[in-house]
Amino acid sequence: MNDSGRVIVAHYAVPVKPMPVSPVSAATLVLLRDRPAGGLEVLLIQRHRASKFAGGDFVFPGGKVEVDDNPEDAPAWCRGLEVAEAARVLGLDAAPELAVGYWIGAIREAFEEVGVLLAYEADGREVRLDAPRFGGYRRDCQVDNRAFWEMLRAERLRLATDRLVYFAHWITPEEQPLRYDTRFFAAPMPPHQAAVADEREIIAVRWLTPRDALDARSRGELSLRLPTVKNLELLGGATSTAEALRALAGRPVSMIRPRLVVEDGVPRALLPDDPGYF
Repeated sequence: MNDSGRVIVAHYAVPVKPMPVSPVSAATLVLLRDRPAGGLEVLLIQRHRASKFAGGDFVFPGGKVEVDDNPEDAPAWCRGLEVAEAARVLGLDAAPELAVGYWIGAIREAFEEVGVLLAYEADGREVRLDAPRFGGYRRDCQVDNRAFWEMLRAERLRLATDRLVYFAHWITPEEQPLRYDTRFFAAPMPPHQAAVADEREIIAVRWLTPRDALDARSRGELSLRLPTVKNLELLGGATSTAEALRALAGRPVSMIRPRLVVEDGVPRALLPDDPGYF
């Protein structure tokens, strides 16, 4: 109140927390193979250092689930995958038509990024990629993902969705400007195929045991994101691809969304079971 008796109201600027960006649907494929001397190896790929997300990090093959990943006849091109079951497994009963696209997106991304295709020939055999035309299909897919379906139809292939095991669900923290709602699948590396970087999004590929990958991170030789670290830890106790897939198939999947906090000027990620997470 001033001398004239009028009430003066002070206006203070109150910081408004921006609304978090909606996460984009994504799918990741963890490819596994047995080592000749025994043990399990995992395929890790290095993203281009100029990438807006995870630049320079070693991750698993994967990326955004596109609208074109799920045409109306998609289930007919998938072996051992029904729409209702896919929706139940992912917890998407309210939108079952979206579920199959995660399996397809994971397989398509692996083909585009490292040239590995999980699919069957018309006679039921696992596809071999020794024909030069598959290199052309891969290049076409990198330009326009609709070319993936042109390849399936032209070559009469069926996707090996029956080989994929769904085992994890991570959402990027709300504090980050680029966010993904990512479903993780694991599958055995197809025989007679080799992982080759596309030299565009991916600049290197490495087969490592989970333990070797985590140790390389500790030495500062590999940059790994938190979901990659946690999923490598899940695989660390397995001695073979078959054992790893059996263990992953039996685990319950809960959504994990880390929170970013700053302690003493240092950012740190909190997981749902950590003290202070809310």
